Amino acid sequence: MENSAKTESAKSSGKSFSISEAIKYGFNFFKTNLVTFIKLGGVLLVINILSNMVTEALKGSALSLLWGLISFAISLLVQIGSIKIVLDLHDKKPLNFSHLYSHSSLLLRYLGASILYVIAVGIGFILLIIPGIYLAIKWQFYSFLIVDKNMGIMDSFKKSSDMTEGVKWQLFLFGLALIGINILGALVFVVGLIVTIPTTVMATVYVYKKLLHHHS
Repeated sequence: MENSAKTESAKSSGKSFSISEAIKYGFNFFKTNLVTFIKLGGVLLVINILSNMVTEALKGSALSLLWGLISFAISLLVQIGSIKIVLDLHDKKPLNFSHLYSHSSLLLRYLGASILYVIAVGIGFILLIIPGIYLAIKWQFYSFLIVDKNMGIMDSFKKSSDMTEGVKWQLFLFGLALIGINILGALVFVVGLIVTIPTTVMATVYVYKKLLHHHS
C-alpha cells in the first residue's frame, strides 16, 4: 500500500475523499431515487431469470454451447450498460434502459480489459496476496473509464493508476467498508441488499467522479 507520506500528499493536494461522505451520498441517492432503482433492479432480475430459463431449457442440447456464448455476451453488455446507467444517474440524466444493449462496440475492449485485470490481480494474489490487493485497487476504475470515457484498454489502466495514486490506502479502507455494508445487508434476510447494493454502487461512482475530477 502507499506510505503515509503519499497519503498526506494526496490530502494536501485535495485529492483525498471522505469514506463517510461517499457512503452517505450513496444512501441519500438511493433514497431519493428509490423508484428508479426498483425499476432498474426489476429489469436486471427479469433478464437474469429469462437467461437462466433458456439455459435450463437448452441444457444437454446441441445449442447449449452456442447459447452459453450468447448469454456470456449478454451478461457483458448488461454490465457495460449498468455502468453507463449509474454514471448517467449520478449526472442527473434519466434512466435509459437502451444502455443495456446499445454499447456492443465496447464489448471486445471491455472483455479484453477484464481478462487482463483478472489475470494480473490473480497473479498478484498468488504472490503473497498483498500485490493482488494493490493491483486490484490501482486498476479498479478501468471499466468505468472504458464506458465513461471510451478509453482503450491500456489507457484505461494507466488513467486508473493515475487516479488512485496516493489514495490507495483510503480506497482499501473504502472497499472494506463497502464489503461490510453488503454483508450486513445480506444478514438482514438478504432483503437488506436491496438497499446496500445501490448504496455502495453509487458511493463508488461518487469516489470515481471525485478522483476523475482531479485528473481532468
